[in-house]
Amino acid sequence: MLSIAIIDSMGLLCSRQQHVTETDAEESAQAVEIERRIAQETKAEKHIQKLLLLGAGESGKSTIFKQIKLLFQTGFDEAELRSYISVIHANVYQTIKILYDGSKEFAQNESDFSKYVISPENKETGERLSEIGGRLDYPRLTKELAQEIETLWRDPAIQETYSRGNELQVPDCAHYFMENLQRLSDVNYVPTKEDVLHARVRTTGVVEIQFRYDQMLFEDETKNRMMETKELFDWVLKQPCFEKTSFMLFLNKFDIFEKKVLKVPLNVCEWFKDYQPSTSGKQEIEHAYEFVKKKFEELYFQSTAPDRVDRVFKIYRTTALDQKLVKKTFKLVDESLRRRNLIEAGLL
Repeated sequence: MLSIAIIDSMGLLCSRQQHVTETDAEESAQAVEIERRIAQETKAEKHIQKLLLLGAGESGKSTIFKQIKLLFQTGFDEAELRSYISVIHANVYQTIKILYDGSKEFAQNESDFSKYVISPENKETGERLSEIGGRLDYPRLTKELAQEIETLWRDPAIQETYSRGNELQVPDCAHYFMENLQRLSDVNYVPTKEDVLHARVRTTGVVEIQFRYDQMLFEDETKNRMMETKELFDWVLKQPCFEKTSFMLFLNKFDIFEKKVLKVPLNVCEWFKDYQPSTSGKQEIEHAYEFVKKKFEELYFQSTAPDRVDRVFKIYRTTALDQKLVKKTFKLVDESLRRRNLIEAGLL
């Protein structure tokens, strides 16, 4: 009995040792395979150009990302489109609240207050819509609510207030959604690609350099957004981790700039106080754009170490809502980066 027991025990021991050896071999093979894949991915990674989009808040970063998804990925399926319904309806309620509350503020504080006074028949509606716009949970937009919002939107006092939207954080999507209220409130409404591009959701992080020289920050209404952009760009240029990085500066929302520069002097921004208008119309737009572009170029050379000024630096005017322009811009970016790689490889 004893000897049998010893033999059995020895058999168990041998079997266990053999199992451990096989496990080690399997784990070793897995480790080799993992290392092979890492090496393969590292090699492939060298051929991938990565773009880090940096910029101030409300600069169009979400729109750029949406355009990338539409242009270079699969776009939005119906489920994703439907997920924007609540966002778009929230944009509508938030916008009408901002405009109604803004008109009341202007009516109380401006010398020409009368043009900001809501008509008596719309005041009660305005109070109710302002209350809805202040909620955390917004109701689905119905035909009845859409009609009330549209009536208030057409009120002369609201239109006067809208003309001063840069002072009130009125989103760029305001006019687009207000002109499409009946469609947005349809019971079978599914957002279009255009609707999704206009939809605004506050996001965290930074994406691209923006182009609003007379607008205040959402977070700090005493600070000009262009000044924040200048500070951000200056800070990024000086970061050691970006010392060998190429820079592509997107001066976004150029469509807004074209209209605004003819109405609001560029020199209202402290950074542009030395700007002198020269002409009018399209020539003035180009003159103003070149001035802004030069300011960023000067900042680039001032904030870049002398031995790094030869890194790629390009400036593009963009309108994130314009899909053709975004596609053209990213094609130019791709070409610039490919050319840089060829130069570094000694092939150009």
